[in-house]
Amino acid sequence: MRAGQDRRVQPRGEKLITALDIGSWKVSALIASQSEGGEMTVLGTGQRESRGVRRGYIADMAATEIAVREAVEQAERIAGTNIEDVWVSFSAGGLVSDLASVEVELGGHRIEQEDIDELLAAGKSSIDPHGRMVLHAQPTLYTLDGLQGVKKPLGLHADRLGVDIHVVAADGSPVRNLDLCVRSAHLEVKSIVASPVATGMACLSDEERELGVALVELGAGVTNVSLFCGGLLVGLASIPFGAADITDDIASAFGTRRSQAERMKCFFGSATASPRDNHEMIEVAPISAEEDAAETTRITRAQLIAVIRQRLEHLMGEIAKALKELGFGGPVGRQVVLTGGGAELKGIADYAQGNLGRAVRVGRPRGLAGIPDAHSGPAFATLAGLIHFAASDPVDLRALSSTDQTIVKAPGSALLSRLISAFRTSY
Repeated sequence: MRAGQDRRVQPRGEKLITALDIGSWKVSALIASQSEGGEMTVLGTGQRESRGVRRGYIADMAATEIAVREAVEQAERIAGTNIEDVWVSFSAGGLVSDLASVEVELGGHRIEQEDIDELLAAGKSSIDPHGRMVLHAQPTLYTLDGLQGVKKPLGLHADRLGVDIHVVAADGSPVRNLDLCVRSAHLEVKSIVASPVATGMACLSDEERELGVALVELGAGVTNVSLFCGGLLVGLASIPFGAADITDDIASAFGTRRSQAERMKCFFGSATASPRDNHEMIEVAPISAEEDAAETTRITRAQLIAVIRQRLEHLMGEIAKALKELGFGGPVGRQVVLTGGGAELKGIADYAQGNLGRAVRVGRPRGLAGIPDAHSGPAFATLAGLIHFAASDPVDLRALSSTDQTIVKAPGSALLSRLISAFRTSY
């Protein structure tokens, strides 16, 4: 708890949730309350420039810690409360998603809660992250004597009871650095959540996740491409560049500062071009040690858009390649959802649709009452998704005790094949 602040009187039955998104461009925090009825209301938000993060990885611990402190304290002042723990997103490269099945013999008796608990504990011991750190290990659907897709097996009879386990893992060192940075800011880490998992909860509908959809997070330094099918995250790919590279291209092309280039991109930039762009002029302040003596130059909006589109063409090519490798574009998926700060570029959905040959929309956070307009865009989808994830009170097998019960493992690729096969037969 930070000194010098008055604690807000928390209504009875209200649960406070704090989300923290540490990105390459900004560090943002959001405090929300969850009522007994499940409604989530935003109480306060905070944001600071990110100076110590590169391509999603913490490169300067001290600078990142300061940004975390300031963003959280700003949210606390607005909310009128102190918080002690946070849910943190992780978006750096190295994320992998796997699916596995575990099965136990029951002998035909009626399924009791004890049987389910033992199955889940057995599932925990079956997880093999291949040297990575497990971020999520969540049970999804159950299987009764080969019948798949059972949500509630309690009370039914079966000879064999199985469960499908969704595992998301990441390289260990970047996750430990993130955890250490947040704790150094005197905050407890409730959980570190994979960015695609959180973002998907904020801007994808249940039906989209069930039928098949690609989520493309256009971050500042990293672009994450994830594929959802059968209600699950079934594939992940990471591209080591993003919207900040467009800003750098503008700064380099026109000899201006990054801050000026970012302003030009936001106010005048677009992914689509029109004939009138050749007649609209933009003033550019060059880099100079003596700012008062610097003379501005003028460029056409068409010149600016040409630089932006050159980088976008490369980025969309990498996204298309990642989608193909994930199996998107065949039977799995009909729509792409863009989110992240890069998705705020004018005309980006139309441009992506033309390049990817798929229906494209921009995903924005939803389901939070009282969210400020400044935090309602796609750049804050992950932040809102952390609130949704925390409010869902997810079951994680890592919190369970292990068991010595005999188990039968099925490889994750087998479950993925079943999901894709089921999707194929629905068309």
